[in-house]
Amino acid sequence: MQIVCVCGLGMGSSLILKMTVDKALKQIGATGHQIEHWDAGTVGSRNADLIVTSEDFRERFASKENVVYVRNVVSTEEVKTKLRAYLEEHNLL
Repeated sequence: MQIVCVCGLGMGSSLILKMTVDKALKQIGATGHQIEHWDAGTVGSRNADLIVTSEDFRERFASKENVVYVRNVVSTEEVKTKLRAYLEEHNLL
């Protein structure tokens, strides 16, 4: 599965979120996923199986169903909980 972490410019918080997602996935035993980080503008022109982004982008991605929103991009516990819920809901875990 291709997981994309998104922020406004695709540099700072998306890179931090990418590292948090990677750590969270390892902790729940979900392996084999490709994790990238992009800017918000790139997401519209490319495909991703799952988008992980901050609550700040909820309005921007409201029409997409494959999005996990987090409040704290450095919270492994929050990201782990939300990723596990998404993966279980979609029978991917």
